[in-house]
Amino acid sequence: MPIQWFPGHMHSTKKAIVERIPDIDVVIEMLDARLPGSSANPLLAELTQHKPGLKILNKQDLADPDATEAWLAHYQAMPGTRAIALDAGDTAPARRLIAACRELAPLRGGMVKPLRVLICGIPNVGKSTLINTLVGQRKTRTGDEPGITKLEQKIVLADDFYLFDTPGMLWPRIIVEESGYNLAASGGIGRNAYDEQEVALELLARVREPYADRLAARYKLDAAQLDARQTPVDALLLAIGRRRGGLKAGGQVDLQKAAEAVINDFRAGAWGRITLETPQQFEQWLAAAQQREAEREAERKAKRDRRSGKRRTAEDDADAS
Repeated sequence: MPIQWFPGHMHSTKKAIVERIPDIDVVIEMLDARLPGSSANPLLAELTQHKPGLKILNKQDLADPDATEAWLAHYQAMPGTRAIALDAGDTAPARRLIAACRELAPLRGGMVKPLRVLICGIPNVGKSTLINTLVGQRKTRTGDEPGITKLEQKIVLADDFYLFDTPGMLWPRIIVEESGYNLAASGGIGRNAYDEQEVALELLARVREPYADRLAARYKLDAAQLDARQTPVDALLLAIGRRRGGLKAGGQVDLQKAAEAVINDFRAGAWGRITLETPQQFEQWLAAAQQREAEREAERKAKRDRRSGKRRTAEDDADAS
């Protein structure tokens, strides 16, 4: 089932970005290094009018380092774009973003032409933690749930460097189904918008082959249990539930608790450093989703044309009588 989540305050965020962007020199988009493609907001390219961009792959300590390098190369190849990976709470790497922004806007700087930077990202991607690290004190609220920041904030990082922080914003409709599940697994979507068991099953299906050794070590599973040809993913969730003590009276597995354990273990990095998508995988998902959207639109248009044709026929019959 496709996952969707777009709370009302996100409409205000979109409006604030539109109003702010004419005065902005560089746009920072924070991404989750475990799912860079899925955590990139497709609305930003439209809203930011092709301003120079810095992609920050946050939570790199939780992501597969080889996959992170592939994603950095993917973004660095884009015109007018830089990309860095960091942990939002690590002070030294966080300072690198200031230098990267100055490289993207070399004609800005000094008191006469201060550098104005907008930072955006999906909910719960770590913007507030990063900003608090940059300024060395708690300027913004943080928490392990989406939607903490509700208003735009202006933060002075240097005499000639102004950072405008916006609330986390998704896009009105998630057309890439795989992205919806990845976002839910990472904590980028409110809990009331998805079913934990569905998300856990999709998450296990995504990681069981490339990271079988991590799951085996965490849950004491054997090769057969991790082999998709021998063990369906719902049976894998049952096995994990037994290992994690998620049993109800009579020895039955509590699937809800098992699902929550799977999701929480992924978020906490208990499986080790894992990335849910490569640039090539995401491009394939996006192309397939766009094709489905085009087919749906063609079908809707055909239905509208048929209805319009029926109305015209009825009107002609009425005129003839």
